Amino acid sequence: MRGQVKTAEKPAKGQFKKSMGKLIKYCKKFYWLIGISLILGAISVVCQIISPNLISRLTELITNGLASGGVDLDAVTRIALTILTLALFMAVLGYFQHFIMATATQKIVFKFRYDISWKINKLPLQYFDTHLYGDTLSRVTNDVDTIGQTMNQSVSSLFSNIILFVGVVIAMFVTQWIMAFTVIVATLIGFSIMLIFLTKSQKYFIMQQKDLGDLNAHIEEVYSGHNVVKLFNAEKDKGEEFATINKKLYTSAWKSQFLSNAMMPIMGFVGNFAFVAVCVVGAVLAANGTIGLGPIAAFMIYARMFSNPLSQIAQSLTSLQSTSAACGRVFEFLEENELENEENKTEMLTDVKGNIEFDHVKFGYTKGKTIIKDFSVKVYAGEKVAIVGPTGAGKTTLVNLLMRFYEIDSGDIRIDGKSIKDLTRENIHDLFGMVLQDTWLFQGTIKENLRYNKENVTDEQIVEACKSVGVDHFIQTLPQGYDTVIDDAVNLSAGQKQLLTIARTMVANNPMLILDEATSSVDTRTEELIQRAMDKLMEGRTSFIIAHRLSTIKNADIILVLKDGDVIESGNHEELMAKGGFYADLYNSQFAEN
Repeated sequence: MRGQVKTAEKPAKGQFKKSMGKLIKYCKKFYWLIGISLILGAISVVCQIISPNLISRLTELITNGLASGGVDLDAVTRIALTILTLALFMAVLGYFQHFIMATATQKIVFKFRYDISWKINKLPLQYFDTHLYGDTLSRVTNDVDTIGQTMNQSVSSLFSNIILFVGVVIAMFVTQWIMAFTVIVATLIGFSIMLIFLTKSQKYFIMQQKDLGDLNAHIEEVYSGHNVVKLFNAEKDKGEEFATINKKLYTSAWKSQFLSNAMMPIMGFVGNFAFVAVCVVGAVLAANGTIGLGPIAAFMIYARMFSNPLSQIAQSLTSLQSTSAACGRVFEFLEENELENEENKTEMLTDVKGNIEFDHVKFGYTKGKTIIKDFSVKVYAGEKVAIVGPTGAGKTTLVNLLMRFYEIDSGDIRIDGKSIKDLTRENIHDLFGMVLQDTWLFQGTIKENLRYNKENVTDEQIVEACKSVGVDHFIQTLPQGYDTVIDDAVNLSAGQKQLLTIARTMVANNPMLILDEATSSVDTRTEELIQRAMDKLMEGRTSFIIAHRLSTIKNADIILVLKDGDVIESGNHEELMAKGGFYADLYNSQFAEN
């Protein structure tokens, strides 16, 4: 039995710092783009801070002019045009800032997807046996999208608002220190509340991303087994299971969104409170003759400019918490243990005869649980080797070890005298053609599926292979024949899909074959047709056949009978039947009626 399937573990404390640190390091290649965007944002902020001072001068100019009986219209026009020019300049800077930041974030997202795609190819088969597919897909799609969206919206906003916050503080103290203290004290109340909400909401953002992955895993599992669910009338149970997971996602999403959204009205109230405080204190100072109307008008703007950055900073930090949670899951995937690097291996098997030896092989999927205990057998070139036994005996495991999908714990496997440990996996995979019990066809034409990853294959070879299997007539009845695209509109039976995968193996023309329940999805008549085609295909090739239908292996040169990871019997069909042992019992149980 393979390792237990699991989902992502709950992130440890300090996840935000750890994840964001990894993200910053990951974005190193794009520092220059992000830097340009941030510089443009900083220039725009400086222009924004200058504007209230100009408005103050404009207000003073108008009020003094009205008091003296004449307004200097030329000076008013110059200042007004300066304000408009600054506004236009800020708009242009904002456009380019967001354009560059969007470019940078999409390049980062592109790199994430590219790295994840390559990572999938480098992961051992054990990873996919121990992780839910839906959860893995959620990391590739939802989590990467979350990183891109929040980075695009939050990074430049956070940087600009921090600069704006500092700049406004300096500008206020330069203008009037009493009014500056008034704005700061009123606003710091909201800032303290904001920090409390931030610390409370982080854990819910992490839970939200994890629950979303669990939900996707459940949907993928139920959708792929939809027919089985309906057959066993398990809709209610699966519906209740979905409702439980969905409820968990609802709870974590509600809490995270509520706590984050609650900060905005709080900061809005604080902003209004600061605005009122400026008006009251300003009125008192104006009545005492300490300041004029110009500084009061400027501080009304500064009050807004001071509270808005705090609100935006709070919102940006909230979004970055989502990014942190998503980053934790994505980097966890990217940091998974990979297959051994084989760049140092130079040996290649090309002219293969097909002699294979299992030498005292021991293996277990998990430590301490040995499945293949002490397996030894020699297979000579051109032999047809059938592997039979009850479920869990280790039949498919032997094939996984031969193909180096898993590494053996001890012992050795040799092909033509060469240890598979000294050969690259790519070389080993090129030596074998495989037909599995589970069919796999991708969305593309039938011709593309049959020619999959093989160059220099002619259309005539494809047609000949299909004729040998007996699927050519069916393909010719399709609207575009071999150019028909396999998608939801093309209704293929399980048997027809299996026939196409067998034809694909024939097209590949590998020197050795592995057939894992290759005829399990076809009827008896089609099975006989495929068996004849397989006999022709296996001529001169070392072949391993895993079968439950023992009638399909009667002509095998050697039959290995496995039980609990050991070979308990071996020989051809007649020899094993004559012994009257475990194989004979298996065979007779299938054909008792005869």
